[in-house]
Amino acid sequence: MERQQFVASLVAGGCAGMCVDLTLFPLDTIKTRLQSQQGFYKAGGFRGIYAGVPSAALGSFPNAAAFFATYDCAKSLLGSCGVLAEPSVAPVTHMLAASLGEMVACLIRVPTEVVKQRTQASPSSSTYHMLVVTLREEGVRGLYRGFRSTVLREIPFSLVQFPLWEYLKVRWLHLLPLLLMWQRLGSCWQRPGRPQRTATSCWCSVTCGRVGGLLGCLQAAYRG
Repeated sequence: MERQQFVASLVAGGCAGMCVDLTLFPLDTIKTRLQSQQGFYKAGGFRGIYAGVPSAALGSFPNAAAFFATYDCAKSLLGSCGVLAEPSVAPVTHMLAASLGEMVACLIRVPTEVVKQRTQASPSSSTYHMLVVTLREEGVRGLYRGFRSTVLREIPFSLVQFPLWEYLKVRWLHLLPLLLMWQRLGSCWQRPGRPQRTATSCWCSVTCGRVGGLLGCLQAAYRG
C-alpha cells in the first residue's frame, strides 16, 4: 500500500467518523439514557443532551482513522499473496481485513465509549471528572470494561458490511457505461439557466444514499 493511499485512508476515515459521531451524538445520548437502569428521566432525560461530547470528539477521529487505515493495509497485504489473491476469495480477504480493523479500532473506541456513556448517564459530571473517577476507582482496566463484548459485537456487522461494500463498488463500475450514456441523453434535455445535474451524479446519490442509510439503520438497531 502506497504512502499516499495510507494517508488518504487515515484522513478520510477519521473525518467521516468524526462527522457521523458528532452529528448523531444527541440520538446516542437518548439511547443510552433509555437503556439506563435508573430510568430515562432520572438519567437526565433531554437535559444536557451533549454531555460526554468531548470524549466522542476526541475519540471519533483516531477511532475511524485507525479502522480504515488498518482495513486498507490488511486488504492490500492479504490480497497480494497466496490463495487470498484470487478474485473468487476476495470476500474472505475483506472479512479478515475488516475484523482486524475492528480489533485495532476498539483499542481507541472502548475507552471513549466507557467515559462517554458514563457521562451521558450522569449529566451533572464532566467528561474529565468521569475519566478521573474511572481511573482512580478502577484503573486503566476500567476504561476497557466490555472490550471483548464490544469486539464480538462489531465484527459480525463488519463481516457483512465491507464485503457488500466492496462488491457494490465493483458492480458500480460495470454500470458506468450505461450511466454515461444516460448522462449524454440527459444533457440534451438540460434547460438553459438550470444547474446541470447529470444522470451519473443522480444515480450515485440515490444508490449510495439508500445503501448507506440501510446499513446505518441496521448498525444502530444491532448496537442498540
